[in-house]
Amino acid sequence: MKKFEKLISKVVPLPIENIDTDQIIPARFLKATTREGFGENLFRDWRYDSNNEPKKDFILNDSTYSGKILVAGKNFGCGSSREHAAWAIQDYGFDVVISSFFADIFKGNALNNGVLPIQVSEDFLKNIFDETFKNPESTLEVDLEKQTVTANATGRQEKFEIDPYKKSCLLNGYDDLEFLLSHKEDIEKFEEQKTV
Repeated sequence: MKKFEKLISKVVPLPIENIDTDQIIPARFLKATTREGFGENLFRDWRYDSNNEPKKDFILNDSTYSGKILVAGKNFGCGSSREHAAWAIQDYGFDVVISSFFADIFKGNALNNGVLPIQVSEDFLKNIFDETFKNPESTLEVDLEKQTVTANATGRQEKFEIDPYKKSCLLNGYDDLEFLLSHKEDIEKFEEQKTV
């Protein structure tokens, strides 16, 4: 995984609540065994009509909005536990998802795949939506080390919580196995002491 330290980006606003994993990546696209290519089917049934033509009124098809931060309504990632939802979000190009609440399994899957899910207050979320729709060029700054999100247009800032282990993994660009390998020497020393 790539290291995540600080991100300044425009945002893609999706003010819909209770977005489940089947809406994020429909079940019919779960046949692949690698993580690549899922981004093209992110929100597939919302993005395209039955003739596979882009729906002009869906936010991902609106060139006004772009960026590496997806901002969504409350209860994002509910439904089934498919890890493919995090794969699709990451493969599409999002590094961060911001919402006022995440389903626990989605949150874990996102962190395991290098996507940072940030839970903010309802008020701060509304503020982000309002500012983005008013000015699509406005940006957010996400500082993982300080655990803050800052709306650059207004200076408004909010802290977010993250598991310390997952924070360390993201800052170093480690998945769980890479984290263990990074401690290989310490583990070997411990094993040597144990056998003496």
